[in-house]
Amino acid sequence: MKINSHNEWDKLLEVIVGSAEGSHAVLTWARPDPIPPEIMEEALKLNHLSHPQWLIDEIAEDLQGLADTIAGFGVKVHRPKVHDIGKMFTTPFWQSTGNDVYNVRDLHIVVGNTVIESPSYLRSRYFESMAFYDIWYEYFEEGFKWICGPRPRIDRPVSEPYYRDESQRKLTDEDFRYQDLTGGRLEKLHRLNENEIVFEAANTLRMGHDLLYLVSSSGNYKSAKWLQSVLGTEYCVHTTEDIYRSSHIDSTVLALRPGLVVLNSTRVNKNNCPQLFENWDKIWFEDVAPTPQSELDFQAEVRDPLAKQLEAMGFETNLNDMASPWVGMNFRSIDPRTVLVDERQTALMTELEKHQITPVPVRMRHMHTQSGGIHCTTLDTVRDSKLERYFD
Repeated sequence: MKINSHNEWDKLLEVIVGSAEGSHAVLTWARPDPIPPEIMEEALKLNHLSHPQWLIDEIAEDLQGLADTIAGFGVKVHRPKVHDIGKMFTTPFWQSTGNDVYNVRDLHIVVGNTVIESPSYLRSRYFESMAFYDIWYEYFEEGFKWICGPRPRIDRPVSEPYYRDESQRKLTDEDFRYQDLTGGRLEKLHRLNENEIVFEAANTLRMGHDLLYLVSSSGNYKSAKWLQSVLGTEYCVHTTEDIYRSSHIDSTVLALRPGLVVLNSTRVNKNNCPQLFENWDKIWFEDVAPTPQSELDFQAEVRDPLAKQLEAMGFETNLNDMASPWVGMNFRSIDPRTVLVDERQTALMTELEKHQITPVPVRMRHMHTQSGGIHCTTLDTVRDSKLERYFD
């Protein structure tokens, strides 16, 4: 089939599901000078400890279960061909390994018959998209437009702390709720500068002729301007920055069908709700299940200590990072009345049923430490849809 997807809800026909293969912690050496061999050797040993085989096996099992569930609806499922993600690569400015090919939506937007590969602000994601090339070349036989964003140099800082002095940070209601759901953890926040075009595709929500773009810690204004320039006048890229201080939009605003949107009420309220949704029905929701204790324990006992060791050696790593509890709202629509939902989110499933939407539970045991839920780990390439306008 030809690539064709205009929104988040029309009947799904083909999809890409992520992979656990070769997953590693990120090792970024943010300097042009060589890494001393003895430091590299020790770092690789620590890296191996961050992803024990039982963890890889459970992630792979859950992703396969997700793929099988989607296939059960008659959807064709593609899987990426993973390269050696843990191999150190070098640019003139820095060196890094990759992380994984788990969150396949993060770096790709499908807009109609166009695939746009976004240039991440994370050095570790520089070559991640190459895992999809075999799939794209298969689709290329039928023809589609393939656009890759300009490669950023990232030769200087691309972000700055959200708070200049973390000790002076005043906690918000969202921060307190975050702590309640994560056993006391607090998310560290940063914001991107405007030096280069850097964004992740998961900052966008597609609704026909209109795209909502979240300016956040994973996407700047310059990138929204670039995205509008490549899409042309047929589309309108709307920006918002008031609803969420951190990363991707798909734990905060999720469109279910024309006229119905789910909004994370911890972050979105009537005052900061994007104007686009003024006349849409809204499901205000925040009652996600807490982060599983097993994930919190693994983070505290394994990932956090390893991160400290690697950072002391001069590396930047992702091992301090966890997805927010609201990644539990991260769902994938099979069609306007059928949605795949994390099996722990019983309150969300109940809410969806009130709107005549059938939730299909899926197991995702490690979405918090892997920083991605069901929507993040799936990329819809073909839907039975056409380009339409849903806003006046």
